[in-house]
Amino acid sequence: MTKPTDTGTNRTGLATSPIDAPRTIEGAEQTTTTMLDGAALAADRLTWATSAPPVGTMPPPATFKGLLKTMIEKIEGHKPTVFLDKLGERLAFERTSVRLYEAVMVKVEAADPHPGGPSKADLAAIHGAELCHFAIVRDAIAQLGADPTAMTPGADLIAVAGLGWVQAVADPRTTLNQCLDVLMMAELADSNGWQLLVELADQLGFDDLVRQFRTALVEEEQHVLRVRGWLSAALAGEAAATPPPEAGAREAERTVQPRH
Repeated sequence: MTKPTDTGTNRTGLATSPIDAPRTIEGAEQTTTTMLDGAALAADRLTWATSAPPVGTMPPPATFKGLLKTMIEKIEGHKPTVFLDKLGERLAFERTSVRLYEAVMVKVEAADPHPGGPSKADLAAIHGAELCHFAIVRDAIAQLGADPTAMTPGADLIAVAGLGWVQAVADPRTTLNQCLDVLMMAELADSNGWQLLVELADQLGFDDLVRQFRTALVEEEQHVLRVRGWLSAALAGEAAATPPPEAGAREAERTVQPRH
């Protein structure tokens, strides 16, 4: 089976098709087009940005208890809708993470994995952790009197941003190594997202949630190390290079100490 790194019929560069290159340039020069005015476009974008409505708004609390808690915290100078929006964002991200790992588990069955790469069981373990993180956030939202099924503005944005990752790993043409690249990007973003959520919960005094979120953060940082180890081993194998002894295993076995 042809691999993406095999030399093929790619002729997207001018240098690879010297016969067609002059004709391509000639055609571009003869084509009548409207020149794009970068300054005008920037001015239009500024106008749109200052007049456009937001990407949704926060829903009202789901319960009277939640409404009362929300009003009390507003009086005390807090704006809990910011925290609830970030919780909604985290919930949407974890949902995307679960779908990513489900798709990559299919890839690993069809792949010819290199030593040090992930097994289906390895991916299933992280998939289970992402499901647990989803449940942590869902329960936190309900605990605060909000509706976990509501799509907050932050959740809407992160779901759209993550759609490209899901499309990439679900594409039957992408390889396991390419999917590991996508997982690497997703896990780095996931770790950073949990770190911000821990900091915000701590600043607002949600001590019980801070402890739960820190546990999730530590696990996400371990996911980053594992995926990086798999990707390093896979790339070395594909390039027929000699990786450091047990490079993938060493990354996977490293632990991250909880932050206090």
